[in-house]
Amino acid sequence: MRVIVTGGAGFIGSHIVERLLSAGHEPVVIDNLSTGQRSNLPAGVRLYEVDVRQPDAVQQVFEEVRPQAVSHQAAQMSVSLSVREPYFDAEVNVMGLLSVLRAADRAGVERFVFASSGGVLYGDVFAPAAETHPADPVSPYGISKWVGERYVQFYATNTAMQGLALRYSNVYGPRQNPHGEAGVVAIFCQRLLRGETATINGDGRYVRDYVYVTDVAEANLNALTKPTLEPFRPYNVGTGRGVDTNQIAAAIYEECVRRVGASRRIPELLRGPARAGDLRSNLIDASRANQDWGWQPQMPFEQGLQQTVGWFHAQATPHG
Repeated sequence: MRVIVTGGAGFIGSHIVERLLSAGHEPVVIDNLSTGQRSNLPAGVRLYEVDVRQPDAVQQVFEEVRPQAVSHQAAQMSVSLSVREPYFDAEVNVMGLLSVLRAADRAGVERFVFASSGGVLYGDVFAPAAETHPADPVSPYGISKWVGERYVQFYATNTAMQGLALRYSNVYGPRQNPHGEAGVVAIFCQRLLRGETATINGDGRYVRDYVYVTDVAEANLNALTKPTLEPFRPYNVGTGRGVDTNQIAAAIYEECVRRVGASRRIPELLRGPARAGDLRSNLIDASRANQDWGWQPQMPFEQGLQQTVGWFHAQATPHG
């Protein structure tokens, strides 16, 4: 099966590309390389350096590639940036999505998988939320993901294209972009291993559900290949286990200290002001993915964190 992966040179997208290859499929990547990197892609994977906000260019790629399926990962992913610049957030996450949906429909794509976000869609929840939980996004990023799901559902209901939305919890792992306002794991790993200070926002008691990136890639493979039960269906992709920022910062700090040994000192963690738009607690229930596909997260959090710190340590260590 030929699959276009938008944002495929990025953190999550590149892991999806690898999983598709290992399963015998042909991934083709659309990425403007604003945050993704060509080096994330395996050799031989076709890359079209196109921005999803350019509908004519996106249409041209679809006409040339003629994919059977799409994994739409391209997005503006920062909650804080969406609060500061809601227009830009909507331009990428809504108009960019519509550009890809239209091209997919015109090209006769059979299945469209949309990267949504359970991490923001449900608002503050203190017990794992199922897909039936009412959506209550409080940030422009969450709003754009909710609107995006509705557009995917519209196309799935009114065309021959099946639609699935994968509502990710907080994804972490190797290749995560630590620049700007990416995930806390990547930011803490890179800063501490560089000998720079890392700051915990507010009181640090912000509970999140952290899921490892290869488990997310496996969920995408299932979404692209398993039989569908209805024209549009959302799935949570997470662990249901909550970890707060204080806990994850301490665990990363300890692993960084272990990695560098006595060679140098890891700076102590700092505290700063709370960040606009941050939820207090967010957990998701992924039982539906288990029931429909047999999917469940395989990577234990502690092991995944060790592998992530190890990857960032390798990137920070001079070679040759």
